[in-house]
Amino acid sequence: MNINSTVISGYQALSDLRYLLHGKETALLVTDRNIAAIPAVQALITQLQQQIARLHVIEAVPPEPTHHDVAAIVAALPVREIDLVIGVGGGSVLDVAKLLSLLCVTGAPTLDALLAGEKPVTRTPSLLIPTTAGTGSEATPNAILAIPEKQTKVGIITPVMLPDYVALIPELTTSMPPHIAASTGIDALCHLIECFTATVANPVSDNYALIGLKKLFTSLETTLAEPDNLAARLDMLWASYYGGAAIAHAGTHLVHALSYPLGGRYHLPHGIANAILLAPCMRVVRPAAVSKFAQAYDLLPDADRTLDDEAKSHALVAYLTALVKRLALPDSLEALGIGPDHLPYLVEAALDVQRLIKNVPMSVSASDVHAIYQTLFPALPAQPQRRTYA
Repeated sequence: MNINSTVISGYQALSDLRYLLHGKETALLVTDRNIAAIPAVQALITQLQQQIARLHVIEAVPPEPTHHDVAAIVAALPVREIDLVIGVGGGSVLDVAKLLSLLCVTGAPTLDALLAGEKPVTRTPSLLIPTTAGTGSEATPNAILAIPEKQTKVGIITPVMLPDYVALIPELTTSMPPHIAASTGIDALCHLIECFTATVANPVSDNYALIGLKKLFTSLETTLAEPDNLAARLDMLWASYYGGAAIAHAGTHLVHALSYPLGGRYHLPHGIANAILLAPCMRVVRPAAVSKFAQAYDLLPDADRTLDDEAKSHALVAYLTALVKRLALPDSLEALGIGPDHLPYLVEAALDVQRLIKNVPMSVSASDVHAIYQTLFPALPAQPQRRTYA
């Protein structure tokens, strides 16, 4: 899959948008109310209003949007003939912006048709500007929507959604609360390590994953300790972008498959769900990906490169476990109000995400999934499970 987006990046790179906007008379800016209130975003909107004759601002994107939310946004659009769709926000905002770039085209498939699998052939030009460093939505062909009737999430996937332009602007991420920066950073880490170890991994996705992991390992905790460190924030934006690019060329697997039910039914933020599952899932995957775990471990700033690959793979899992704790992210479902009586539903719903389960570098049974979820309920005794590896 070719990613042909033009990427601009760096401090004050918003001034470089001017040439991208030449000839654009009507634009739709998609964001949410919290993002729209950030002073730097307000300045961006003012800049766009000075350059675009008719700029329509949509601030109605909720966290974890449903297909009903998107349908309501489409129904309320002031115009349909748009020269440019601009998404400014986190992953949910960017996913909705990508969908609107498909839907603001005369004769385009409807949202219901897209959900049913119809493939679009064209879209409105788009510019995506992430304000969090995690989802990598600006580099993926995916848009994820919650389906409340089924208590899960689904992905609309088409390379047609890949944007024309991406702007990685570190000063737009400085308003992220620390817990958001932590959870979105873990989301990016999940994308990178899952794509790197997926059955569909390849040299292109591996390259993106390794570059992204190196940037993330050296920058994630720095951005939390030094909120105004724009160099570290830019590295995190690039780590997130590389995670999205890795998804476009490979795909995530076990963490994301098991996190989808947590978001779909219990409305846990995606980064939180992934953080809870990261270490338990990687502990299970490790024996099937020892060499790649060792390569990832070697990217840690304080890696002990005298260890053999087996020891490095264990050390990486230990690092991931400790990282989630250092970031003060949850590591149990009970702490979030989800009891062990929900285990049967979680197992069944996770195994339904076959699009991702097939990417796991080992065979995965219901017993395996049950055992992983069971570790998120510390009061329950662990039950060893037999596993086989591809």
